[in-house]
Amino acid sequence: MKYWTIVYAGLTRKKWRTILTISSIAIAFLLFGLLRSVAVAFTEEIDLAGDDRLVVMSKLSFIEPLPFSYWQRIKGIDGVKQVAHREWFGGTYQDRSNFFPKWPVPPKEYFEVYSNLLITEKEKNDFINTRTGMVVGKRLAERFNWKIGDKIPIMGDIYPQKDGEMLWTFDLVGIFSNPDNLNDEDQAFLNYYYFDEARAFGEGTIGNFVVQVANKEDNERVAEAIDEMFANSTDETKTGTEASFSKMFASQIGDVGLIMNSILSAVFFTILLVTGNTMSQAIRERTSELAVFKTIGYLDSTILFLVLAEAAIICVIGAVIGIGLALFLFFGGGLQDSLYSFFGDIVFKPSIVGSAILLACFTALVSGLPPALFAMKLKVVDALRRN
Repeated sequence: MKYWTIVYAGLTRKKWRTILTISSIAIAFLLFGLLRSVAVAFTEEIDLAGDDRLVVMSKLSFIEPLPFSYWQRIKGIDGVKQVAHREWFGGTYQDRSNFFPKWPVPPKEYFEVYSNLLITEKEKNDFINTRTGMVVGKRLAERFNWKIGDKIPIMGDIYPQKDGEMLWTFDLVGIFSNPDNLNDEDQAFLNYYYFDEARAFGEGTIGNFVVQVANKEDNERVAEAIDEMFANSTDETKTGTEASFSKMFASQIGDVGLIMNSILSAVFFTILLVTGNTMSQAIRERTSELAVFKTIGYLDSTILFLVLAEAAIICVIGAVIGIGLALFLFFGGGLQDSLYSFFGDIVFKPSIVGSAILLACFTALVSGLPPALFAMKLKVVDALRRN
């Protein structure tokens, strides 16, 4: 107990310095919690991509359209089980902040390729037979309090209708779910045939094809066969697994992992310098006190422990405050809802909290060890001479 009394005295000797150091660490871990949650959301989406599905896009760019006529030709390739396609619609609902993915798709084939999307047969048939039909994920419907039968106005920002009108109106005919990946429930699907007929330009094209292979072991062979089929044409293709497409799509806004890690590395390098400087300064101010401890019989290992304990307490308290603030901002401050439109559902996984505690201990060790070793090796005579 006496050791902890000494540690407490050391921490409260310069209260404002300790408070400012803890505050700096708290800000660093606040950023850590927020940025890691976003990075995990991207990674999780990629990890859940189906390994029995291929995505066929333009060789030039994922925003370049492909001819609708490719659909039947791809279906005829050996090893292909089913083919669907989709187009990025864009647009917002009521307010520009109410953004969510909207994809015009072939109603029948899309739900066959994505059989993990659960929808009733009646609602699926209504989607097939309703020209202006729209189906949405369960969480999206709950978010806007939509119910089947509602008319959903979407303000387009890419495709106007043939009469120049940017406002599209769709009939909500179904609500699907996916318990294995709740982020799927944050999107909406539109009847491609109505969209293609009504849009002012781009008729007869699609964004990309999604190919379900009969055997995932044939992924590479089927992908090569598709690209060979359209080689040297005016619209050459690039085919890869759905996971690789997800990574590519995410990379269009930058390498998320690299961006997050770069920011966090810069932040924590600064925190190491701040904490290390704080501990070094505290030890220099207490050389005579340390000399007294050694004189009355404190072991070098005990001195080492006392200094490292101070660093650990500062770092752990800062980490707890920072992660606590991140949790509060997400669930109490509305930040989760604000980021929802851009990243979908972002959750705080226990692994993030565990990583924060480990990082706090590492920060304490790296920043506290040099001054701790200095204090441990300090000679009584030298310490008293300095004072």
